[in-house]
Amino acid sequence: MSATERSVSARWTGGLRAEVDAGGFEVLSDEPESVGGTGSGPQPTELLLASIASCFTIALAWTAAKREVELAGLAVDVTGTYDGPRFRAFRVDVRADSPTGADMQKLVEAAKRVCYVTRTLAEPPEITFTVT
Repeated sequence: MSATERSVSARWTGGLRAEVDAGGFEVLSDEPESVGGTGSGPQPTELLLASIASCFTIALAWTAAKREVELAGLAVDVTGTYDGPRFRAFRVDVRADSPTGADMQKLVEAAKRVCYVTRTLAEPPEITFTVT
């Protein structure tokens, strides 16, 4: 499989707020008023948690569909243990009306193999910074 690139672009709009173009969709990010932001959008750390939750939800749905397993009432909650200036742990809580128990655990194990976000966090890539 050959590598491809994906990009998003953030633009500072004053204070501690940024507008992000992600695939043609605008995502706002801001800090709470208590730390100097305006509270007009989720914090970047919340967007990271949202990336984990949404990617794992989609991975579970894809995995269930591939196995022709009926999935109902799926919800994924993600909690990060923040030990500023970084997260030291994430907990992913999965619940569904069906399947349950061991059948759901099998889907979770399969989804862990296909969720891009959690796989990236489990084996962090190199990060480079450039100034243009």
